[in-house]
Amino acid sequence: MNDIKDFLNYSFNLSDNIHLDVKTILFLIIVILITSYILKFVKKIVNRKLNEEDKGKFKAIFSFLQYFIYTIVLIIALESSGVDVSVLLAGSAALLVGIGLGLQTLFQDIISGVFILLDKTLTVNDIVEVDGKIGKVLEIKLRTTRAVTIDDKVLIIPNHKFLTQSLFNWTQNGIQTTEGVEVGVAYGSDVQLVKKLLIEAAKKHALIIQNPEPKVLFTDFGDSALQFKLLFVISNSYAHNQIKSDLRFEIDKKFRENNISIPFPQRDIHLIKQE
Repeated sequence: MNDIKDFLNYSFNLSDNIHLDVKTILFLIIVILITSYILKFVKKIVNRKLNEEDKGKFKAIFSFLQYFIYTIVLIIALESSGVDVSVLLAGSAALLVGIGLGLQTLFQDIISGVFILLDKTLTVNDIVEVDGKIGKVLEIKLRTTRAVTIDDKVLIIPNHKFLTQSLFNWTQNGIQTTEGVEVGVAYGSDVQLVKKLLIEAAKKHALIIQNPEPKVLFTDFGDSALQFKLLFVISNSYAHNQIKSDLRFEIDKKFRENNISIPFPQRDIHLIKQE
C-alpha cells in the first residue's frame, strides 16, 4: 500500500516553479477521457437532430471546438491540482507569441471557415468566382475550400479570401442564372429579323430555359455595327461557356442563311495633300 502511495506521490520538476506528480498526471488522463466521452455523446445527440446537409457542417465546426474545449479543461484540471498554470504560460509567453504570429493566417482561415459554415455564405455545388477564377465548390473545410474549375483543375481556396475579398456567388439566389451573348450586325440590316433569328437560336438550345423566354436588347448604334444582346436563362451556370459557344455557332449559321452580315471594325482615312 505504501508503495502505491509513494508511486502516486512521485514527482518531477518541469521548472523551478512547476512540479507534477504521478497522481496529477493520472487525474489529467481521467479528465481528458471523461471530456472525450462527453464530447462524443454530445456529437451523437446533435447529429440525430440534423439533416444530412448540416451534418457535414457541424462535423467541421465540432472538430475545431473540441480542441478549444480540451485546452480549457486541461487548464482547469491543472489549476485544481495545484499547478500554477500562470507561471507556465508566462514562461512560454515569447514562444506563444511567435507561434501566434506564425499561425495568424491559419487561424484566420479557420475562423473564416466557421463563419462560412454558420451563415451559409457558401455551400457545396455553388458556382463562385474568386480572383478571376471560376469554380464549382466540392468541399468546404475549416481551413480551405476545394473547387473544380471549368477545365477540371482543382482550386484550393484559403477560407479567409471569402471574407477579405469580393466573392461572386453565381448561384446564391438559386441555380438559375441569366447569361448573355452580344453580336453586331451591319447597318441597313432588318433589325426585326435579327431579333427573330437570335430568339430562335436560343429556343433551339436544349440547356436554355424557355420560361422566362429569351429576349433581345438593341443595345447601341455602334461605330461599325448595330449592337444586340441576347439574354437567356440557364440552370447549369457551370456550362455557361459551352452554351454561349453553341449559340454563337448557331447565330453565325442563321445569319449566313439569311444574308445578315457581321461587320468588322472599319475606319475612314482621309489623306490631305499639302502643296
